[in-house]
Amino acid sequence: LSVGVYLLGKYGQKKIREIQEREAAEYIAQARRQYHFESNQRTCNMTVLSMLPTLRDALMHQLNSESLTSLLKNRPANKLEIWEDLKIISFTRSIVAVYSTCMLVVLLRVQLNIIGGYIYLDNAALCKNGTTPLAPPEVQQQYLSSIQHLLGDGLTELITIVKQAVHKVFGSISLKHTLSLLELEQKLKDIRKAVERKDSEQTAPYSPLCHYLMPDEENPLAAQ
Repeated sequence: LSVGVYLLGKYGQKKIREIQEREAAEYIAQARRQYHFESNQRTCNMTVLSMLPTLRDALMHQLNSESLTSLLKNRPANKLEIWEDLKIISFTRSIVAVYSTCMLVVLLRVQLNIIGGYIYLDNAALCKNGTTPLAPPEVQQQYLSSIQHLLGDGLTELITIVKQAVHKVFGSISLKHTLSLLELEQKLKDIRKAVERKDSEQTAPYSPLCHYLMPDEENPLAAQ
């Protein structure tokens, strides 16, 4: 009987150690995932901040109001026309800045979190059996390079669409007219409706704004 109790005790101790080791391994794995996630979020934040000046410069270059303000200083005969152009550019630049900044943040966060997930899986697999990585550096670079569409052609097309909407909504409003907050809110809603409206021929379920985020499917990343 004593031998049976002894063996049972040893068996129980072994099982307890196995449970403790398994729980410790799970805790370590969870801690590593948490650290990787938090590190990836810090990378996202720093990347977004580093890209904002590039976006701002591209926006200021395409919607430059300094030349108009310089003309106004010379008291030209077409002063009213210049003020109208300045009104359209100012509203367009503000609205495009909001759209493009939100797009930049969303796109970078999605891209970096996807890549971060693959890197975590690659590191885990490499520690086990040295398998081929799912996201080698060249694939990561190719994937992240798609952000150039938003900063280039995508931004240009977005500016064109927003400028048309701004001209349609604000073009007939006199420069002397004072807008109330409710009126301004309604005008901005009208602009959003025009910018985010799907074409009658568009059958895709996604938002038209995606067109400015990523290049068309006909232009794969490899072609960039």
